[in-house]
Amino acid sequence: MNFFGNILLYTCIGGVFMYDYSTTMDLTNSSDLATGAIAGIFAGMGVVAWIIYIAIAIFEIVAMWKLFEKAGKPGWAAIVPVYNLVVMFQIVGMNPWLILLLIVPFVNFVATPVLMILTYVKLAKAFGKGTGYAVGLIFLNAIFMPILAFSDAQYQGVE
Repeated sequence: MNFFGNILLYTCIGGVFMYDYSTTMDLTNSSDLATGAIAGIFAGMGVVAWIIYIAIAIFEIVAMWKLFEKAGKPGWAAIVPVYNLVVMFQIVGMNPWLILLLIVPFVNFVATPVLMILTYVKLAKAFGKGTGYAVGLIFLNAIFMPILAFSDAQYQGVE
């Protein structure tokens, strides 16, 4: 008999490989109850975190939609993944072909932060805001982009 046959034989006759089904969760034991409660709390926190994340994402999409409409572009472009970058580059007066730098290996490590910083600086200027607002767009984009979208700031175009 080979090795696997021996394992099967021991398992069938209750040998050392047999699983012990006598251990179950004791619901009268406070330790087991606490473990289950903690797992439930973490699962609930995960669900709440996802709900908050989805709400913030929807709010950011609405803000970008409003920002595009302020600049005279179609608002629906905010929900199309690559096209929204094309539209953003058009709003700030940058060449949309620069997006191709984002798909070139190793170049994208430098191009992504540089292009985003340039985009946010030019976006602030296009709406009549200063350098301080551009710094806010760079570091706290989730706060400053909705402020720009829902404020009375008007799109002034690019130079």
